[in-house]
Amino acid sequence: MDFPLDKQTWDAIRLTIELATLTTVLLLIIATPLAWWLSQTRSRWRAPIGALVTLPLVLPPTVLGFYLLVAMGPNGPLGQLTLAMGLGLWSFTFTGLLLGSIFFSLPFAVQPIQHAFESVGRRPMEVAATLRARPIDAFFTIALPLARSGLITAAILSFAHTVGEFGVVLMIGGNIPGKTRVVSTEIYSHVEAMEYAQAHWLAGGMVIFSFFVLLSLSLLKRRVGRVMP
Repeated sequence: MDFPLDKQTWDAIRLTIELATLTTVLLLIIATPLAWWLSQTRSRWRAPIGALVTLPLVLPPTVLGFYLLVAMGPNGPLGQLTLAMGLGLWSFTFTGLLLGSIFFSLPFAVQPIQHAFESVGRRPMEVAATLRARPIDAFFTIALPLARSGLITAAILSFAHTVGEFGVVLMIGGNIPGKTRVVSTEIYSHVEAMEYAQAHWLAGGMVIFSFFVLLSLSLLKRRVGRVMP
């Protein structure tokens, strides 16, 4: 099966990697304090906020993509804000894809970190407090290092989930070559054009990538299991 990767395909691969990398970095920044709050708070808002974070797991991607598209449109609140700030509309742009990816992959980042913080427990932080360590210092020197397995899991899952997105990216970004077309929508385009050989190459690559993601998570859990008492 002879299939040279043309420029359009390489552009889709590059855009996918760029989108997944930026989404993962931003999600770790956003999810870490949110997961810490969810793991420590006893506020009555914990359950509703936790449900909102988890919502993308049960919502069809097209539903989330549709409402984000409406919000980013000229009559939507986000669209009106970006227009007022001179940033233009984010629908059918890479920025819009990035925003949608963050929303859609948020639970894949928050939940592993939250579970890691919960497994650490309150005792190490209480001990640090008795030694007069400031809460922010104890968080960075004790809580984060102890929760590193959750952070690594969150990074792997966020990256992989973003690579595999289809519904959200198609709704928000369309399928514009070189601008918003990622690997998943590139496969869709090949299938629509009945170019099954090209679709096989990309789809096969996604299968291999997914296998190594699952293998990495399995090895990580085994390693953590050996390290933890």
